[in-house]
Amino acid sequence: MKYLIVSDIHGSLPAMDAVLSFYKAQHCNKLLILGDILNYGPRNGIFEGLDAKGVAGRLNEMADDVIAVRGNCDSEVDQMLLNFPILSDYILIVDNEKTLFLTHGHIYNEEKFPKGRFDAFFYGHTHLWKLEKTDKGLICNTGSITFPKQGNVPTFAVYENGTVRIYQLNGTLLKEITI
Repeated sequence: MKYLIVSDIHGSLPAMDAVLSFYKAQHCNKLLILGDILNYGPRNGIFEGLDAKGVAGRLNEMADDVIAVRGNCDSEVDQMLLNFPILSDYILIVDNEKTLFLTHGHIYNEEKFPKGRFDAFFYGHTHLWKLEKTDKGLICNTGSITFPKQGNVPTFAVYENGTVRIYQLNGTLLKEITI
Protein backbone atom coordinates (compact mmCIF):
# COMPACT_ATOMS: atom_id res chain seq x y z
CA MET A 1 0.00 0.00 0.00
CA LYS A 2 1.01 3.57 -0.61
CA TYR A 3 -0.14 6.06 2.03
CA LEU A 4 -0.09 9.83 1.80
CA ILE A 5 0.08 11.24 5.34
CA VAL A 6 -0.91 14.83 6.06
CA SER A 7 -1.58 16.91 9.15
CA ASP A 8 -2.79 20.37 10.04
CA ILE A 9 -4.86 21.20 6.97
CA HIS A 10 -6.83 23.78 8.98
CA GLY A 11 -9.51 24.25 6.33
CA SER A 12 -7.23 25.36 3.47
CA LEU A 13 -8.86 24.27 0.22
CA PRO A 14 -5.93 25.32 -2.03
CA ALA A 15 -3.46 23.32 0.11
CA MET A 16 -5.83 20.33 0.24
CA ASP A 17 -6.25 20.44 -3.54
CA ALA A 18 -2.46 20.43 -4.00
CA VAL A 19 -2.15 17.37 -1.74
CA LEU A 20 -4.97 15.57 -3.54
CA SER A 21 -3.37 16.28 -6.93
CA PHE A 22 -0.14 14.66 -5.68
CA TYR A 23 -2.18 11.77 -4.17
CA LYS A 24 -3.82 11.03 -7.53
CA ALA A 25 -0.69 11.55 -9.64
CA GLN A 26 1.33 9.22 -7.39
CA HIS A 27 -1.43 6.57 -7.29
CA CYS A 28 -1.66 6.50 -3.49
CA ASN A 29 -4.06 3.99 -1.93
CA LYS A 30 -5.04 5.71 1.32
CA LEU A 31 -5.03 9.23 2.70
CA LEU A 32 -4.01 9.28 6.37
CA ILE A 33 -4.94 12.53 8.12
CA LEU A 34 -3.30 13.34 11.46
CA GLY A 35 -5.87 15.86 12.66
CA ASP A 36 -6.72 19.56 12.52
CA ILE A 37 -8.71 19.08 9.34
CA LEU A 38 -11.31 21.88 9.10
CA ASN A 39 -10.88 24.42 11.91
CA TYR A 40 -8.25 27.09 11.23
CA GLY A 41 -7.48 27.57 14.95
CA PRO A 42 -8.03 30.96 16.60
CA ARG A 43 -4.30 31.60 17.07
CA ASN A 44 -3.62 31.32 13.34
CA GLY A 45 -5.98 33.98 12.00
CA ILE A 46 -8.16 33.83 8.93
CA PHE A 47 -6.28 33.30 5.67
CA GLU A 48 -7.02 33.36 1.95
CA GLY A 49 -8.33 29.98 0.84
CA LEU A 50 -10.09 29.11 4.11
CA ASP A 51 -12.97 26.86 3.03
CA ALA A 52 -13.80 24.18 5.60
CA LYS A 53 -16.93 23.10 3.70
CA GLY A 54 -14.88 22.80 0.51
CA VAL A 55 -12.24 20.67 2.26
CA ALA A 56 -15.01 18.49 3.76
CA GLY A 57 -16.54 18.09 0.31
CA ARG A 58 -13.26 17.01 -1.32
CA LEU A 59 -12.55 14.52 1.47
CA ASN A 60 -16.11 13.15 1.52
CA GLU A 61 -15.78 12.35 -2.20
CA MET A 62 -13.02 9.90 -1.25
CA ALA A 63 -14.21 8.95 2.25
CA ASP A 64 -13.58 5.22 1.67
CA ASP A 65 -9.88 5.99 1.19
CA VAL A 66 -9.46 8.26 4.24
CA ILE A 67 -8.24 7.23 7.69
CA ALA A 68 -8.08 10.07 10.22
CA VAL A 69 -7.34 10.85 13.86
CA ARG A 70 -8.50 13.76 15.98
CA GLY A 71 -6.41 16.88 16.33
CA ASN A 72 -6.70 19.47 19.08
CA CYS A 73 -8.75 21.71 16.74
CA ASP A 74 -11.16 18.94 15.65
CA SER A 75 -14.56 18.56 17.31
CA GLU A 76 -17.82 16.69 17.17
CA VAL A 77 -19.17 19.50 14.96
CA ASP A 78 -16.38 18.81 12.45
CA GLN A 79 -17.31 15.11 12.54
CA MET A 80 -20.84 16.05 11.49
CA LEU A 81 -19.44 17.43 8.19
CA LEU A 82 -17.23 14.43 7.39
CA ASN A 83 -18.25 10.97 6.14
CA PHE A 84 -15.36 9.14 7.84
CA PRO A 85 -14.43 8.89 11.53
CA ILE A 86 -12.06 11.53 12.94
CA LEU A 87 -12.47 11.29 16.72
CA SER A 88 -9.84 8.66 17.64
CA ASP A 89 -6.73 9.84 19.46
CA TYR A 90 -4.55 7.38 17.54
CA ILE A 91 -4.68 4.57 15.01
CA LEU A 92 -2.34 1.65 14.44
CA ILE A 93 -1.79 0.39 10.90
CA VAL A 94 0.07 -2.78 10.06
CA ASP A 95 1.51 -2.86 6.54
CA ASN A 96 3.89 -5.60 5.36
CA GLU A 97 4.73 -6.53 8.97
CA LYS A 98 5.55 -2.90 9.86
CA THR A 99 3.42 -1.28 12.56
CA LEU A 100 2.71 2.44 12.18
CA PHE A 101 1.42 4.54 15.10
CA LEU A 102 -0.55 7.57 13.86
CA THR A 103 -1.62 10.43 16.12
CA HIS A 104 -1.99 14.19 16.04
CA GLY A 105 0.68 15.02 18.62
CA HIS A 106 -1.18 16.93 21.31
CA ILE A 107 -1.68 13.79 23.44
CA TYR A 108 1.11 11.48 22.26
CA ASN A 109 4.39 12.96 21.08
CA GLU A 110 8.13 12.55 21.51
CA GLU A 111 7.98 13.79 25.11
CA LYS A 112 4.94 11.64 25.96
CA PHE A 113 5.62 8.58 23.87
CA PRO A 114 2.89 5.92 23.68
CA LYS A 115 3.39 2.48 25.18
CA GLY A 116 3.79 -0.53 22.96
CA ARG A 117 6.01 -1.58 20.08
CA PHE A 118 5.78 -0.09 16.62
CA ASP A 119 8.18 0.57 13.79
CA ALA A 120 7.22 4.14 13.00
CA PHE A 121 5.60 6.99 14.94
CA PHE A 122 3.77 9.62 12.87
CA TYR A 123 2.44 12.87 14.26
CA GLY A 124 1.81 16.53 13.40
CA HIS A 125 0.59 19.32 15.70
CA THR A 126 3.85 21.31 15.93
CA HIS A 127 3.76 22.36 12.25
CA LEU A 128 7.48 21.49 12.07
CA TRP A 129 8.42 18.56 9.84
CA LYS A 130 10.86 15.96 11.07
CA LEU A 131 12.06 12.59 9.79
CA GLU A 132 14.68 10.57 11.65
CA LYS A 133 15.57 7.14 13.01
CA THR A 134 15.84 6.88 16.79
CA ASP A 135 16.16 4.15 19.39
CA LYS A 136 12.32 4.23 19.53
CA GLY A 137 12.02 3.61 15.78
CA LEU A 138 11.38 5.94 12.91
CA ILE A 139 9.84 9.28 13.91
CA CYS A 140 8.00 11.42 11.39
CA ASN A 141 6.30 14.74 11.95
CA THR A 142 4.54 15.60 8.70
CA GLY A 143 4.58 19.34 9.40
CA SER A 144 1.66 21.41 8.11
CA ILE A 145 0.44 22.07 4.59
CA THR A 146 -1.22 25.32 5.70
CA PHE A 147 0.69 26.90 8.60
CA PRO A 148 4.32 25.72 8.60
CA LYS A 149 6.32 27.31 11.41
CA GLN A 150 9.87 28.59 11.95
CA GLY A 151 10.50 29.26 8.26
CA ASN A 152 9.61 25.74 7.13
CA VAL A 153 7.78 25.09 3.87
CA PRO A 154 4.37 23.35 3.73
CA THR A 155 4.99 19.58 3.94
CA PHE A 156 3.40 16.12 3.96
CA ALA A 157 4.70 12.53 3.93
CA VAL A 158 4.33 9.36 1.89
CA TYR A 159 4.85 5.86 3.31
CA GLU A 160 5.39 2.90 1.02
CA ASN A 161 7.13 -0.46 1.58
CA GLY A 162 8.96 0.65 4.73
CA THR A 163 10.15 3.96 3.27
CA VAL A 164 8.98 7.38 4.43
CA ARG A 165 9.42 10.46 2.27
CA ILE A 166 8.78 14.08 3.22
CA TYR A 167 7.61 16.30 0.38
CA GLN A 168 7.05 20.02 0.00
CA LEU A 169 3.52 20.95 -1.00
CA ASN A 170 4.83 21.56 -4.54
CA GLY A 171 5.98 17.90 -4.76
CA THR A 172 9.71 18.44 -4.16
CA LEU A 173 11.26 15.60 -2.14
CA LEU A 174 12.98 16.89 1.04
CA LYS A 175 14.07 13.70 2.81
CA GLU A 176 13.72 9.93 2.66
CA ILE A 177 14.36 7.19 5.26
CA THR A 178 13.73 3.45 5.19
CA ILE A 179 12.76 1.65 8.39
